[in-house]
Amino acid sequence: MTLKTISAENAGALDKDLMSVGAFSIDQLMELAGLSVSQAIHILQPPTRGKRILIAVGPGNNGGDGLVAARHLKHYGYHPTIFYPKRSKNELYQRLSKQLENLDVPFTEDFEAALGNTDHVVDAIFGFSFSGEVRDPFGAVITALEKTSVPVTAVDAPSSWNIDNGPPESGPGSKFHPANLISLTAPKPLVKHFTGRHFVGGR
Repeated sequence: MTLKTISAENAGALDKDLMSVGAFSIDQLMELAGLSVSQAIHILQPPTRGKRILIAVGPGNNGGDGLVAARHLKHYGYHPTIFYPKRSKNELYQRLSKQLENLDVPFTEDFEAALGNTDHVVDAIFGFSFSGEVRDPFGAVITALEKTSVPVTAVDAPSSWNIDNGPPESGPGSKFHPANLISLTAPKPLVKHFTGRHFVGGR
């Protein structure tokens, strides 16, 4: 069966429709996405197999999904740790961060050290709107994810991948093939290059 996909342009247009015609707020969409991510992680990484979850958070909506997922995972009994080097000044993201701080969820600045002390990684760095080259500090993070033996779950897109064409030909991400992918709303065309376990969730 051929998997139907949605382009980055259409995914952005759908989000706009949800927030206008559908009367959803960005907060609601992020909460739904983050909940889906947390539920998939609970399936992939049952607490009996390890509760330490490292969540790599980017500066945009994909990162916000990761912050929401971390809050749910904390309530499920996991021990999430957040790597969030480029914190947004947007009030929404600041509130999400504060909620985690109130739950005593640790934030780390040392990704390599945290990677050595976790059972599962959530890649919530870049989503469907990503394009261009990966900038520091995320290049080193994605390179570390390429090399790790720890299972990685990507949120909507493996970070650094082109939404249509998959992994870049060279540089950070060219050898990044996470074990799992959670497509939000609908799969993106890059899924044809993905060979791991695939979930669809979100809206």
